[in-house]
Amino acid sequence: MDMPTTAGRAGRAGNRAVLLAAAGLGSVLLVACSVDVRDPSVTAAPAGTPVVSTPTITPGYDAAAVAGRDLPFAAGGTLAPGVPVGISDGLKDAPGWKLVKENVSGASQFAKADGCLVAARVSAGQGPLVRGGDRESSVALFQYLDATIQPSYLKTDTLQWGGTPDAPGKNVEVLALEQSAPGGRSTAVLARVFGAAQSSAYISVSCPDPATLASARGDVVRYLPLLPPSA
Repeated sequence: MDMPTTAGRAGRAGNRAVLLAAAGLGSVLLVACSVDVRDPSVTAAPAGTPVVSTPTITPGYDAAAVAGRDLPFAAGGTLAPGVPVGISDGLKDAPGWKLVKENVSGASQFAKADGCLVAARVSAGQGPLVRGGDRESSVALFQYLDATIQPSYLKTDTLQWGGTPDAPGKNVEVLALEQSAPGGRSTAVLARVFGAAQSSAYISVSCPDPATLASARGDVVRYLPLLPPSA
């Protein structure tokens, strides 16, 4: 894609990219398509890579300490190497929500009576996306899904880091892409690559309007915490 050379073209291109990105990412996640992140220079892994592997004991890793403090992007290196982060399925028990699909191609989907839809997925084997820090790696994930996304479109947000709806955990930083189309659905995609753990988590939230989106995002924060590796 040619880079715009005027402010007007830049504005139009930026708006179009945000619309395509939010719509495209929402579609990918809401239909639970598998996002297969591969590096052509790396030998292909066997088909059916598990979403979450059985935790193993990692020497020197203090799971309780990591779970007991916030995980900003800069603290990603405190995770156990190669042990995936998890994600709760607690949204199925939230008022007004129901589980639509459970772990289909690695993704779970939830629907709310007001028309909101949520898809959540954790993926392992994300080493090809790692770009130094977790923030840069998370930008790489968004750009892998849609090459038109610019870092400036992404905002830092937080999800819960462990805990339960009644006893919330700490905070974990993620990147968020938001879009509200006049007369159309409002969408937010929240994602993070955990470089040390070589896994990623992303959640798509799509609602009829900004008000219902804001409510749904509150439910996502409360009922879909990311889960620190336990070993």
